[in-house]
Amino acid sequence: MIIYLLRLNFNRIAKYLRVLTHLFLLCVLFCGVGGQFLQAQDPFVVVLDAGHGGKDPGNSGFRNKYQEKKIVLNITLAIGKKLESQPGIKVIYTRKTDVFIDLIERAEIANKVDADLFVSVHCDAHTSQAYGAGTFVLGLHANQRNFEVAKRENSVIYYEENFEKKYDGFDPNNPESVIGLTLMQETYLDQSIVAADKIQKRFVKNLKRKDRTVKQAGFIVLKYSYMPSVLVETGFLTNTKEGAYLNSSKGQKEMAATIADAIIDYKNTMQKSVATKAASSEQSPQPAKASSSAQAEFRVQIAASKNALDPKPYNFKGLSPIYRERAGDIYRYYYGKTTDYNKAKKWLRGAKRKGYKSAFVAAFLEGKKIPLATALKKK
Repeated sequence: MIIYLLRLNFNRIAKYLRVLTHLFLLCVLFCGVGGQFLQAQDPFVVVLDAGHGGKDPGNSGFRNKYQEKKIVLNITLAIGKKLESQPGIKVIYTRKTDVFIDLIERAEIANKVDADLFVSVHCDAHTSQAYGAGTFVLGLHANQRNFEVAKRENSVIYYEENFEKKYDGFDPNNPESVIGLTLMQETYLDQSIVAADKIQKRFVKNLKRKDRTVKQAGFIVLKYSYMPSVLVETGFLTNTKEGAYLNSSKGQKEMAATIADAIIDYKNTMQKSVATKAASSEQSPQPAKASSSAQAEFRVQIAASKNALDPKPYNFKGLSPIYRERAGDIYRYYYGKTTDYNKAKKWLRGAKRKGYKSAFVAAFLEGKKIPLATALKKK
């Protein structure tokens, strides 16, 4: 009995020693050289959003009687499967089954994982035999057709409870409401267009789809995502030939493979660009004191507008201090400045309680905006 107890205790001690060894190795990995290795190996995070779902079937192609929610889910899962086979890519899905998810929740899923790219997949519809695949980024609709596309996708909010309060009185049927959607995504517009362009060009080159080009329109699901974001209309279910193609296993696999290839191309382009800038930065002389002593600064962006409002508390529901900065034709309004990220998060909660539901923490280094994840790693 004594021998058994000694053996049991020895096994427990050995187990604890193994655990402590693992923890020590993890500490080494996260610190010093190990931390630099992990930083270099950070995965490229893609959030894939299959539009509609559950009680929201999407469009049916009218007489064709298809179900958009099922078609786009099949395409999205196939995109993810191909991306997951690639090294250095992590895929997150807003839904993997036939469930209904609020538009704002889809964007929040992407925000929580600090995604590098958000792609929402849909099928189009029209009263004519219109056909072709198109890609959209957030922006003001240039014509009535773009507005109609956005209006149809945004009308999903009618399935949601308390949508008036959740979306600050947004009305999908009112073109003026769209203007308020476009302001927060300005930071990511260029990268969103690059991603959308790569998808669009592959639709045309690989699948010989009619080129409906990259367009801008006011989509709620893109507005609330704080990263480069694209909405894909894979084609028209209302078109007899194209609807049948999209409803087929062959069509879904081809569309998915094409979108996945474009995402991989976008990832490689972005990473190559970052590497090139880093190499250029290393080669050019840098003021050592400025770079070594500089600290990341956090601010809460609460609004952006083409109107130059006086940064006084009475214009921003009593919040103070407010800072206004101009970038091109857009004025951005920030609440507070601090090097303490926890303090910035506290300010963010306060701003949201005041009604700024779309507010978010932005990071700066020596006056220039940088990705929040980069600032936190520097910390």
